[in-house]
Amino acid sequence: MNAPERLETTCSRAWPPLVEEPLGEWCLRWADGFTGRANSALAVGDPGRPLGDALTAVCDFAHGRGITPMVQVVRDSPNERAIAAAGWRPATHHGAGHEVAVLTKRHFHVKVPPPGGHFHVKVPDEPTPGWWGLALRPGEDSAAARQVLAGGKVGYGVAAEGAVTTAVVRGALVDDWLHVGRLEVGPAFRRRGLASALMGAVQAWGAEHGAGHAVLQVAEGNSGALALYAGLGYALHHRYRYWVPAPGSCEDSTS
Repeated sequence: MNAPERLETTCSRAWPPLVEEPLGEWCLRWADGFTGRANSALAVGDPGRPLGDALTAVCDFAHGRGITPMVQVVRDSPNERAIAAAGWRPATHHGAGHEVAVLTKRHFHVKVPPPGGHFHVKVPDEPTPGWWGLALRPGEDSAAARQVLAGGKVGYGVAAEGAVTTAVVRGALVDDWLHVGRLEVGPAFRRRGLASALMGAVQAWGAEHGAGHAVLQVAEGNSGALALYAGLGYALHHRYRYWVPAPGSCEDSTS
């Protein structure tokens, strides 16, 4: 695998699905529909069989678990070109955005100022009820979602004003990488420095637990998040896209 594909494997381990099966170096993933990352085939490296057979296996796996067949693949990679040549199409319907930027930060040397107001920021090892309340978006709360978000070694960043949870973030450790996700600030508490403060706190937590680098994934269309992370020292590492089969081209060969 090349560097972007190795990093995608690391990110996948930080966002564990409920079911995963190897397909050569590819990985088939299912989490009852919660997020594209946990309900797609990670198409990195060699699937260990002809591409057409690999894509059929992706379809069979997805159909058998009631999800849409989909692959996550590094943009402009040989795998992506081969998948496009096989007739698959960009998953433009994907609600969270089918084109994603992967940003990295190699050192945690940027000093982040504390938030304004009377906010308290911490990173406990267990999620609080308030953390779940903000981290899970409308319609997402399910046993599968909670299992994905609680998988692995995780720090649950929380900013609070008194008893009110105002912002949250998730940091997951994989080897010496800190994977950052689920940054969310309550609508009534935005533009008060909470996002930057939480990022600083979760990075410090990661460094304390042995992380030397940080990585996060953000939709290309999320200009506000991209600007925030650039200001905190994150830079583009690579991009990935989701692809789906053309209508009628992905029948279940096991039926």
